[in-house]
Amino acid sequence: MWNRQAILLSIYIGLISGILLGLFLKLVENITGILVYTLLLNIDFIPGIGAINWTEPIEFIFHLLVSIVIGFVFVFLALKLQIGQNFKKLLGLSFLLCLPTFALFFILSLLAIKEVPVWNDWTAFSYWTIAHIFYIWLIPTLYIKLLPSHIDQ
Repeated sequence: MWNRQAILLSIYIGLISGILLGLFLKLVENITGILVYTLLLNIDFIPGIGAINWTEPIEFIFHLLVSIVIGFVFVFLALKLQIGQNFKKLLGLSFLLCLPTFALFFILSLLAIKEVPVWNDWTAFSYWTIAHIFYIWLIPTLYIKLLPSHIDQ
């Protein structure tokens, strides 16, 4: 099941969806001034690494690594469950995998040391939710578009 193509597919899905999510939230932050991109990249609350003043590109790489892990889990489960290219089922899988991202808004807001949206900023939560719904849609879309026909399904 895991071959070079499946590994590359996982990485591509994670990178592309993670980059587009980040760019979307950066655009929202630049237009509105609401710090949703800052929240996405923020790791200042993590013991050890949170004390380091990372640059934005490094924080973005951390974000992409998380997205790549999600890509691996998604591809693994899609292949294991033999979903094929059934978009509805793939979307459901993506939704289940990404469901915690909605709660993460509140958790990250409460844990953050630097300035980010407060946990009850419903406008910020709306942008966060829209961005992550886009991310949830992107994962199966990319899977179908990039799935090599010779990967064992």
